[in-house]
Amino acid sequence: MRVFLTGGAGYIGSHTLLEVLSEAHEVCVYDDYSNSSPHALTRVEQLTNRKFDVVQGDILDQSGLAAALVTFKPDVVVHFAGKKAVGESVEKPLMYYENNVVGTLSLLRAMEAADCNRIVFSSSATVYGTPQYLPLDENHPLSATNPYGQTKLMVEHILRDWCGARPAATAVLLRYFNPVGAHDSGIIGEDPNDIPNNLMPFVSQVAVGRREKLQVFGNDYDTPDGTGVRDYIHVVDLAKAHAAAISFASAHTGCEAINVGTGRGSSVLDVVRAFEAASGRVVPYEVVQRRAGDVATYCALPEKARNLLGWQAKRDLADMCASAWKWQSQNPDGYKD
Repeated sequence: MRVFLTGGAGYIGSHTLLEVLSEAHEVCVYDDYSNSSPHALTRVEQLTNRKFDVVQGDILDQSGLAAALVTFKPDVVVHFAGKKAVGESVEKPLMYYENNVVGTLSLLRAMEAADCNRIVFSSSATVYGTPQYLPLDENHPLSATNPYGQTKLMVEHILRDWCGARPAATAVLLRYFNPVGAHDSGIIGEDPNDIPNNLMPFVSQVAVGRREKLQVFGNDYDTPDGTGVRDYIHVVDLAKAHAAAISFASAHTGCEAINVGTGRGSSVLDVVRAFEAASGRVVPYEVVQRRAGDVATYCALPEKARNLLGWQAKRDLADMCASAWKWQSQNPDGYKD
């Protein structure tokens, strides 16, 4: 198949690119490198010994995007391109609505011009809002507590309506939980441009000496050790879920939302202890005040992914930490090395 990856040089995009190439698909990456590095693409090429097309462009550039799609003629689009920091979305909501929502509209128009009817969308478990029950299944009521989550929810609604109006169309909405880790080679991994927004890269940077200590936001939750519990999923497992979703999209029509998680929760301190074991380094931390909007536990029910995609997560927390440490220790400054 011919696969068009928006944001394909990013953290999840580059790992998915590697998996898709390993399945012998033809690929075009479209990325503006605003939160990624072209070096990630070079490294994927080295790992796979496969060539692929690359177009540098902005998702908001309607004409440039349409030209890239019409030229490549994809069978399916995998849509990663989007802003993803919750805090930044609160500070700059218009940027998030423009990039994530208007950008997706731009993409869908370009797909129609290229006669492409299949899309796999990088959504998020944030669309569930505050849990009414756990574990979270795809029938849980949808809500969002910040602009980032609202953009994901809006795009899901848009894709559902788009499929409703196009009988031949397919949209697979992959609702990620907490992607972490890196490729087993340590050659590609997560490289935040600024202060990390997520736990694992922050822990990694503390362990490697780039940051002094970790801040743990609250230790008085109703969890086994008082710290927040999340469903962490290895990025390679997540990449394989995208490959499975591409196969599913090629044989089905309509819109399907699918959780991508492990179904197992780990606390902040579980992650710290596992990372210390993987790295042999102490990870200093201090407990600070809870963050507004954080919940005690967030965990997936991943049965639908098993049933529809034939996919399930295989890597555990120890694997996640070992691969993250291999990437960070080999690349202490990320792709800037």
